[in-house]
Amino acid sequence: MVQAPQKAITLAEFLRLPETKPASQYIDGQINQKPMPQGKHSVLQGEIVANFSRVLRPNRIAYAFPELRCTFGGRSIVPDVVVLLWANIPLDPNGEIANEVTQAPDWAIEVLSPNQSPTKVVKNLMHCLQQGTQLGWLIDPAEQTVFVYLPDQRVLVFDVAEQLLPVPAFATDLQITVGELFGWLKTFAP
Repeated sequence: MVQAPQKAITLAEFLRLPETKPASQYIDGQINQKPMPQGKHSVLQGEIVANFSRVLRPNRIAYAFPELRCTFGGRSIVPDVVVLLWANIPLDPNGEIANEVTQAPDWAIEVLSPNQSPTKVVKNLMHCLQQGTQLGWLIDPAEQTVFVYLPDQRVLVFDVAEQLLPVPAFATDLQITVGELFGWLKTFAP
């Protein structure tokens, strides 16, 4: 069955809609709902947030957020993991984190889910880079591969266990290999 195209809406109209689970994103006038995360996706996302924040948070360098909506450059997207430099974390008048993030993340990380369009995910990462993101990762658990997207539009491929994954300049204390990253998937093995 062929679906009729959605009527285009404005970003302001989209932002007034209630949140969905899983999250919906606003891209080129259209609403696209992200797929429901599954096991491998959830473990990688959770471990990235926990381990990256454990290294970056104590010295107030940066913080890793899961599923944080970022609205910038005419889009409203929800990357799987957003890393913001401490100075770039928006605060409300009470000094608490603001609910709205209206800038590109400093580092955007996506974990590919089964049946998810890699093209849509790559387009979001490229949009982030065009708007000032320092680095993008696309993690493919099925292939145990990490595609690293650089601001100059180059893509690097990491699929050997011993390879050290590139991180933004602000995160040099964070060192992780391909093997360590995908090793988190074996957390539950006896």
